[in-house]
Amino acid sequence: DAIKFQTYKAELITSKHSPAYWDRNKEPTSSQYELFKKYDKFWKKEYEELSKIAEEEGIIFLSTPFDYESADFLEPLMPAYKVASADITNLPFLRHIARKGKPILLSTGASTVSEIWKAIETITEEGNDQIVLLHCSLIYPTPLEKANLGMIKDMYSKFPDYIIGYSDHTLSEHVLDVLPVAWLLGAKVIEKHFTFDKTLPGNDHYHAMDKEDLKKLRAKISYLREMIGSLKKFYTDEELIARKFARRSLVARRDIKKGQIITEEDILIKRPGTGIPPYLIDFVIGSIATRDIFEDEIIGFGDFRRPGQE
Repeated sequence: DAIKFQTYKAELITSKHSPAYWDRNKEPTSSQYELFKKYDKFWKKEYEELSKIAEEEGIIFLSTPFDYESADFLEPLMPAYKVASADITNLPFLRHIARKGKPILLSTGASTVSEIWKAIETITEEGNDQIVLLHCSLIYPTPLEKANLGMIKDMYSKFPDYIIGYSDHTLSEHVLDVLPVAWLLGAKVIEKHFTFDKTLPGNDHYHAMDKEDLKKLRAKISYLREMIGSLKKFYTDEELIARKFARRSLVARRDIKKGQIITEEDILIKRPGTGIPPYLIDFVIGSIATRDIFEDEIIGFGDFRRPGQE
């Protein structure tokens, strides 16, 4: 498990003339700069403290950097980098992060396949192929019909050499449906906004999950994992009794006299499966009964011989 923050300074991430693109009913701030300025007080000292607390709690610490200075001072604090969808075409920044040699979780919201490939090429050209691609929608919040979780499968086909995950922005009321489906479709990494209080003002709290959602999600994933079981086909020990008694055997349709040639009309296929299996019926037809076999009796291998055998 990991906890991820975002590290930025308003003046480094956006111009003062950058308009809002989120739901203004939930977050009335009309300028990206003004919104980011509200929440950019944390810097190196605070993130070092957060990293320390996470380590004490046994949780991986991550934070998405949005500028070069953030990327640099975060490097010793975390084992991997997360890059936001908005920076997938910021190739100089991707190059800078790639050179640090750490795994990169790259969100792909609002991007084309060619843009994703260009980002991958930029990173791998720096000798770093530790890339996780996260399917994502940059609609805040994302309607269920726009989540397009099927794209996870498409990403596996288009980027077979990379781990695929999912970064979610749907409403928290759907979290127990959306995230398990993403997991079932193959998402190996799942990212979701987290809050202690969904009623807090702002652009993220109302579509974030809280600790109760997280507990329920973990329980559901555990339940699904148990239910999925093995990915290889075999029968279990518990099925042996059904395998024996629910399958069928060759049974005498009528009395068969010793020395009589057994025909197809002499045979029915019935339960249980303790006798000769149905797939050997052609071997039995044309054989000679070695004893009297009574109607509805299960035919055994010792009850007949092939012509020419004594």
